[in-house]
Amino acid sequence: MKPTIILLVLLPFLYLKTIAQPGDNVLQRIEEIRRMPLDTAQVNRLRITGHELIEKDKDLSLQLLKEALDKSLKVGERDAITNCYRLLGLWYSSFEQYEEGLYYYRLSCESAVKNDNLQLQAGVLYNMGNIKYWKSAYDRCIYYYQRAQQILEDPSFVKKSGTPQNKADVMLSDLYRNLSTVFSTVKNLKKADEYIDKAIAITSKYTSRKAQENLAEYMMQKAGNFYDNGQTEKALRMRLQYLPSLEEKEFQYPLADAYYNISKEYLELDKMDSAVLFAAKQFTLAKELDQDSYLADAHLLQAQIAYRQKNWALADEHAQQAKNYFEESEDIFEKNEFFRLMKNIAYERGRFKEAYAYYEKYDQTKDSLQSSKRAITFSEMEMRYETEKKEDQIKLQQSDLRQKNLLNYVLLGGAAALLIILVLLYRNYNSRRKIQQQRIHELEAEKQLLATQSLLKGQEEERSRLAQDLHDGLGGLLSGVKLQLGSMKGNLITSESNSLAFERVLNKLDESISEMRRVAHNMMPEALLKLGLKQALSDYCESLSGDQSLKVNCEIYGLEERMENTVEVVVYRIIQELVNNAVKHSGGDTILVQVIRQDTGRVTITIEDNGKGFDPSQTDILQSAGMRSVNSRINYLKGSMDIKSEPGKGTSVYLECDSTLS
Repeated sequence: MKPTIILLVLLPFLYLKTIAQPGDNVLQRIEEIRRMPLDTAQVNRLRITGHELIEKDKDLSLQLLKEALDKSLKVGERDAITNCYRLLGLWYSSFEQYEEGLYYYRLSCESAVKNDNLQLQAGVLYNMGNIKYWKSAYDRCIYYYQRAQQILEDPSFVKKSGTPQNKADVMLSDLYRNLSTVFSTVKNLKKADEYIDKAIAITSKYTSRKAQENLAEYMMQKAGNFYDNGQTEKALRMRLQYLPSLEEKEFQYPLADAYYNISKEYLELDKMDSAVLFAAKQFTLAKELDQDSYLADAHLLQAQIAYRQKNWALADEHAQQAKNYFEESEDIFEKNEFFRLMKNIAYERGRFKEAYAYYEKYDQTKDSLQSSKRAITFSEMEMRYETEKKEDQIKLQQSDLRQKNLLNYVLLGGAAALLIILVLLYRNYNSRRKIQQQRIHELEAEKQLLATQSLLKGQEEERSRLAQDLHDGLGGLLSGVKLQLGSMKGNLITSESNSLAFERVLNKLDESISEMRRVAHNMMPEALLKLGLKQALSDYCESLSGDQSLKVNCEIYGLEERMENTVEVVVYRIIQELVNNAVKHSGGDTILVQVIRQDTGRVTITIEDNGKGFDPSQTDILQSAGMRSVNSRINYLKGSMDIKSEPGKGTSVYLECDSTLS
């Protein structure tokens, strides 16, 4: 499974990009900079310009960065020297010249230590960890990441470095995400979960759009941990829940990873149509990104799908497209996966010698994976020993500090105790009053809930009675009439025109019986009572899809165990009403019905159509009798509903409610 984190992204303070103004003559601007006096300002402008040109003219970029370094050493300004080393490290690592990149990063880190620049120290260590990850040196990757972690977790970091708290939180959460990725890569899933949960906890404190986008990426990472623990369906549900947040972002790398992972999980669950759909999305996005790693992953995924479909030729074609990348890759995990696929394809195509050669490569990378995991275990033990030693020193210092402060605490304790007693007495009085008011509100809510429950129960009982009367009473009567008319037809001698009229009467009677049965079924589906909500919804959507002009896609997860009968009936009525509205009013040809029951017991319902849509602020559709009925049922289940629609862009309804009435 491809990691959901993008390790190419550097920390925000390490990769600031200045965009040249349209029409700016770069060579002329460089000459103007060189005519400036030799000082820190000239060095900074050379460095920034060289950074800008990394993706546009790599040779000129390298020339300017080295010129900036030479001049910064002459000027002697420490931060300028540190930044020049750092950007040279960035340049070499960007073009996969990792040893040169590590050389300049080490010089940058040493310079930052001398200048006590904590921000640059953490950032350079972070980037050195990235390089070690790309080279599959996972033990050293963790080493550099955890050195950066010690700096960023220090309570004095914000004050000493002058970094705003929100920016420091972003830096630390990104680092936690990367640590989760590397531990997930070596299958240490406990550690991977521990770090991604830390990243989620930090990001959840913020409500900005950027924070919500980061949260979506972290949840995708957590979904990957679920997958690695064998919980494929749970991982897939989480990815689908947070996918819309990623699709709204301009930065496309996490989205490409999400499409890749969703397709792989659908493939593992043997849902080929969905696997093909998301693989196509990932393939399109990979071509737009035009990066070797994403294109290779896209071809590998297409090859795996084609292999599953036993289309050996197509699988071979896509695998050959990715061959050069994976043969030269230093990531032993992805090499291992590729060699296994190539071995299988060659065998199926009768190329047995090639199949054996790939088997040997697959076996070699498998041994390397085991060695890497053992190295990580040793690294963790060593890191734990160093950490425990530092913790003992900290505890000793804290003990001395507590003794010095003890006298101050005693003096302040008396005054604080008196104040606390007064506050507690006041709070106790307020608490009693609030408890009484809350009890009154609870009794009123219980009374209203009982009334709603009785009303809904009465409605469903009446529907059931009417459905049974229609089916058993009127249905039986009409069927008897049909039989009698059929027997009369055989005994009567009629003209040809009368015989045709008689036949039309029998046909109309058949239509009446079918319509009566349809009405009875809609009033109380037999499958809902006997087989449960999952089967009833599947039957309902299938019946609507019988019309060739309308396609209803039904996706149901987590309803293998039945809920309370009342809850199933209420949920069915909600979905029935919303789907009927979409059929009648949307004018679309595709409707999606998705129901997910989560481990927490909450049920989420999504109903979308590709119809004409509407402006919620300019219509009274939400005040219709049907929607009022839906709202009352949602309130009964302690749920909420969100409707999003725009003219010409379809309608999406999202609901969330409890699966129990307790």
